[in-house]
Amino acid sequence: MKYIIAVIQPERVHDVLDQLEAKGIHLVTTSTVKGRGRQKGLTHQYRGLKSTSTLIEKVKLEIAVNDEYLETAVEAIETGACTEQIGDGKIFVTDLEQCIRIRTGERGSAAIG
Repeated sequence: MKYIIAVIQPERVHDVLDQLEAKGIHLVTTSTVKGRGRQKGLTHQYRGLKSTSTLIEKVKLEIAVNDEYLETAVEAIETGACTEQIGDGKIFVTDLEQCIRIRTGERGSAAIG
């Protein structure tokens, strides 16, 4: 079992979700987050005043998958999130030690679905 964390641009969320859905991956949790990286912030201008924001709004996706779905999920995220511009985001993959479905008590791969 693997746990995928992807941090992507907010405007790419629906494209990523569509790609995941097309590959049969339906279980996704999303959060709005702020962070910074190589993009180094944004400069805004409002009524002639410039302001710089060093934290940029992103969306974090969290997906638990069985091992056989890992590459499919990563490819779907890459396809949906890529604009080939700085700030497209990152994908992190880690081992998932245990998963438990609260309703049924199922454990492991069966609990992921």
